[in-house]
Amino acid sequence: MDELTRYLDGLAPEHDAVQAEMADYADREGFPIVGPAAGGTLRILARLADAERVFEFGSGFGYSAAWWARGMNGGEVILTEHDPDELEMAREWLPEGDYAPSFDYRDGDALSIVEEYDGPFDCVLVDHQKERYVDGFHAVREKVAPGGVVVADNVVRGPADFPTLVDYAEGETVPDDASAATRGIAAYLDAVRAVPDFETTVLPVGSGLAVSVRSE
Repeated sequence: MDELTRYLDGLAPEHDAVQAEMADYADREGFPIVGPAAGGTLRILARLADAERVFEFGSGFGYSAAWWARGMNGGEVILTEHDPDELEMAREWLPEGDYAPSFDYRDGDALSIVEEYDGPFDCVLVDHQKERYVDGFHAVREKVAPGGVVVADNVVRGPADFPTLVDYAEGETVPDDASAATRGIAAYLDAVRAVPDFETTVLPVGSGLAVSVRSE
């Protein structure tokens, strides 16, 4: 896994100037970000979906939003973040970039905020509390445009216990004493794979992305 990570990171796209500042800050502060390999995947998905509208469940200080923006020709990225200090950093950083879309900065609970929008969304990032991933998916799934994508972060690395997830992928039941994050990721994967109008695959970039495409 370490060699695969090194390989993918070595082939990842470069940061722009704003993202480089963000990444330096994240490194200094130990702040988790998706990184350039996963970020480059978000950019490509935005291009493939011809994205005009993106919604994020959990945006931190705007690093992932910058990657979506680099794949868009205009439109809007909606950021949500419960930490007002992080959202204020996004407000300061993102306008400095050469990004085509506008940014809508929303302070508060993403699950409440998403109810204020009718959609459609071309791309969605699920990157808030892992135990709430399922709720996020069900709140947004009918608002995703046909051909649109829902991306969930941390399905390989992060707060979830990966060996337990490996057992889950091979058909084992997630034990009741598994962490809330581990149970949340498994429940999310169960949910997206059970919906017939979404097709899902897992990509081992960054901390692992589950990419679900709405087929109809």
